[in-house]
Amino acid sequence: MHLDYQELDYRPTPMGDLLLRRRRMPQFGDTDIYEVKLGEYFLMSSMFHEAEWQLSKLGLGAVEGEGLDVVVGGLGLGYTAVSALEDSRIASLVVVEYLDAVIDWHERELVPLGETMNADPRCRYAHADFFALCADVRKSLDPLQPDKRHDAILLDIDHTPTNVLRQTNTRFYTEEGLAEAGQHLKENGVFALWSDGEPEDYFTDRLGNVFGEAKSHRVDFANPLTGGSSCGTVYVARKLRS
Repeated sequence: MHLDYQELDYRPTPMGDLLLRRRRMPQFGDTDIYEVKLGEYFLMSSMFHEAEWQLSKLGLGAVEGEGLDVVVGGLGLGYTAVSALEDSRIASLVVVEYLDAVIDWHERELVPLGETMNADPRCRYAHADFFALCADVRKSLDPLQPDKRHDAILLDIDHTPTNVLRQTNTRFYTEEGLAEAGQHLKENGVFALWSDGEPEDYFTDRLGNVFGEAKSHRVDFANPLTGGSSCGTVYVARKLRS
C-alpha cells in the first residue's frame, strides 16, 4: 500500500465499522498521523491530543498522596494513559475500554504508544463497558479487584456530556450517574473528564453539586489543519461528599 496511506485495521463492532489508519500529509513531512473512524465519524487523531494529555496532568495534579490507584475510562490512542504513567506516584493504572479492537491495537503495538503502555508493569487493560461498571456501585471499576476504591478516575470516551457515542451513555452525566461514579472513589478522590469545546458552566455546577468541589479548565491547542487554534475542556471534581 502507498506509504502516504495505510489501513492498519478494519472490523465491524456493535457501534459500527471501526477503522484505524496511518497517513501522511505533505505539510507535515514524514510525520505519521494515526486516525480512528467509527462509522462516518472521526473519533480521534494523533494530530490533536493536547486536551487528552492535560486530562491526566490536571486530574492527577489535584490528587494528594502516594501509591495511587487510577482508572482511565477510554483507551483511544493512549495519550491519557501514557500521560498518567508519567506520574511516579501511580501504583496501578487500569484502562477500561469497550472495544476489544482498540485494546488489540495497543497489545500488538499497531499504534505508537502501545509499546510504552505494554512495557509499564503498573498498566493493565480491561475490556469492559466503563458506564456499566460505574452503575454497579457494589463492585470496583477494576474487574480483577472488586473491593477496590480509586484515587482518581480519568474519563475520555464521549465528545461532550451531551454529544455521546451511545445514547445510553447520557445517563452517566446526570447527577444520579455522576454520584454513582463518586462511590467508586476514595474520600478526597478526583474525577476528571475530557470534553470537546468550551467549558459549560452548567456542567461544572453539576459536578460541584455531586462531588462538593469542581473546576473547569480550558485547554487551547494549535490546529494545524486550519492554521489557527481549537480548544477542549478538562473538568476536575474532588469527592468531598459521601
